Amino acid sequence: MSWLERVRERLPFGNKRESPDNLWIKCPRCQEMVFRTEYEENLSVCPRCEHHGRIGADTRLQQLLDQGFELLPAPKVTEDPLRFRDSKRYTDRLKAARASNPHADAFTAAIGTIEGQRAVVGVQDFMFMGGSMGMAVGDAFCNAAQRALDERCAFVCVTAAGGARMQEGILSLMQMPRATVMLRRLKEAGLPYIVVLTDPTTGGVTASYAMLGDVHIAEPGALIGFAGQRVIQETIREQLPEGFQRAEYLHKHGMVDMVVNRHELRATLAQLLEYLSPAKAA
Repeated sequence: MSWLERVRERLPFGNKRESPDNLWIKCPRCQEMVFRTEYEENLSVCPRCEHHGRIGADTRLQQLLDQGFELLPAPKVTEDPLRFRDSKRYTDRLKAARASNPHADAFTAAIGTIEGQRAVVGVQDFMFMGGSMGMAVGDAFCNAAQRALDERCAFVCVTAAGGARMQEGILSLMQMPRATVMLRRLKEAGLPYIVVLTDPTTGGVTASYAMLGDVHIAEPGALIGFAGQRVIQETIREQLPEGFQRAEYLHKHGMVDMVVNRHELRATLAQLLEYLSPAKAA
């Protein structure tokens, strides 16, 4: 027994109180420990450095939409059409993702109002297989756009993805033109399509519906791009500038229209919808 253990035995200390493992959150940017309740009350934004943490689809919808919104039904698609297997079967990966998520796939949509402005809001959840875009995501996106067409209201899409879902091969890539066609129909109908780019938005999602909005809003610090920084550097054989592919850099160079703090996002969307939505019939 060490001298410290002998001293501790003689001192009148009680047993250490047990505390939940998830009582604190460590900010990935500033490395500070933040009380979980304080972090969640601050919309999952670090109160020390303003780092915007990743949040799930339900939390995002609750933050943006007024109370009483309606979730749109999840589409039913053929699962594992290619019978894909890498280190695990694709069906096993889907089961594992669904066991830890409230929804059947990575895209969830709802219809409601944002400070009284009617809109369909679709949210991509990075926590479900990296927010990857497969047939279910494509169908959910197209269904949400069709609902906006039917209701004659705006469509707001919150993106977060690592790209197309490799386990669905060419079928996942086909969701890019499908989404593009639906957005063309929205444009022809004079209905606004607003994109909120969150961390991270990359790959085929960036190459399709994430960059086809009438207005592009990015959350502070969000990673936005197509190929990864290392791949780009090795291709062009040049060192990329600091902050490359981050929201602020892209805003400075005209790729996004505005960078908006999460606390101001709802009000900003409501203002844009008021400006852009078609006038109601008298």
